[in-house]
Amino acid sequence: MDRGRLSCGIMFVLFAVFSLKDIVVNSSSSSPPSEKEIPITKVGLASNIGPTLRFFYCYSCGYRKAFEEYQTILTQKYPIITVLGDNFDPPFFHLIFAKFLSVAKIILIAIILGGLNPFQFVGCNLPRWFQWCQSNKLYACMMIFFCCNAIETTLISTGAFEIVFNDMPIWSKLETGRIPQPNELFQIIDSHLGFGKKPGDIDMFENIPT
Repeated sequence: MDRGRLSCGIMFVLFAVFSLKDIVVNSSSSSPPSEKEIPITKVGLASNIGPTLRFFYCYSCGYRKAFEEYQTILTQKYPIITVLGDNFDPPFFHLIFAKFLSVAKIILIAIILGGLNPFQFVGCNLPRWFQWCQSNKLYACMMIFFCCNAIETTLISTGAFEIVFNDMPIWSKLETGRIPQPNELFQIIDSHLGFGKKPGDIDMFENIPT
């Protein structure tokens, strides 16, 4: 009996740790830029000098790596451009429901592992599905944990990889369905740099190797 309780306790601690980790990650992705764990990366000779290129990407989709690769490429080709990277926040209600699901998942797992009957407080008989969960605690808890995690990931994943040049959108993965190739992005940036020139202006990029 003691060994069974100890096993249930260890299982609950493990599930709780992983669930709390998900809650912290979700919260950090919705915090103001100064509080985020996802760093805002600035690349350039100095801030507030020259054009600004902003990337808004889906962190949970793994697009941060793509942003960092573009950061390296753009630093070499356009050293005077300031590059900013930030998470593209999911819809507010998606984020709230994902957090609710994370908490509800921990509570439900704790009830199953503790052998509790919450339905008695509302005067209901124990449902057959809950009886099955209590008879198969390990399998039921794992199924609840992984299914809820899959739903949470779907809720907070936007699939976004948006690029803004001087507050003007120049690429949207949400519209095109893909991330731009480096040459495509170079052409877009070059065209915008050319549009911003006036007769008699000195070309800051004429000595930059292409």
